Amino acid sequence: MTTLLSILIILASILLIIVVFVQNPKGGGLSSDFGAAHQLGGVKKTNDFIEKATWTLAGTIMVVSIILTIKLKPAEVKTEAPAQTEQPASEAPQGNQPAQ
Repeated sequence: MTTLLSILIILASILLIIVVFVQNPKGGGLSSDFGAAHQLGGVKKTNDFIEKATWTLAGTIMVVSIILTIKLKPAEVKTEAPAQTEQPASEAPQGNQPAQ
């Protein structure tokens, strides 16, 4: 399951990169390449589609990442925390014992 979710995140990321590269930061983008308004539903619809695709892919990455994080068990997360060992009572420091 985690492999499938990871592949989904990778595919959505690649598609998001492609969609962002198609956009032009100055407002032209893919829609300026088409001279006639009847191609691909016109300029306005092309911009709307690219914007919706951007937000959908970004939202998909966010939601699937959260789901993947929740699904991971703490045992699967590899952390290198030092092991805590208890000292036997006979090896306790001598300075902390009450006077008898």
